[in-house]
Amino acid sequence: MMRFTIPVERGNQAFADHTIGEAIEALVKATNAEAAYFATINGKRAGFIFFEETDQAQMAKLNEPMFAALNASIDTTPALTLEDLKRGLAQD
Repeated sequence: MMRFTIPVERGNQAFADHTIGEAIEALVKATNAEAAYFATINGKRAGFIFFEETDQAQMAKLNEPMFAALNASIDTTPALTLEDLKRGLAQD
């Protein structure tokens, strides 16, 4: 799961010049997201993108456009589906 936040000033600029949607849509497409949710965190625009990636080297390709376009702060955390959790708990 990728969580990102966008600084208010940069987000306002990107909203005004219509690039915020383009950057976010490009990220969702690049990750082939299973789900994408958007909210605010501490007054900043935020997104949660759920996707599957087995090659960690691909994270640079996903992160850099968000850093460059929106000055985003990004956290990536492994997330499990219920099926993954059950399989993991069943292991000895």
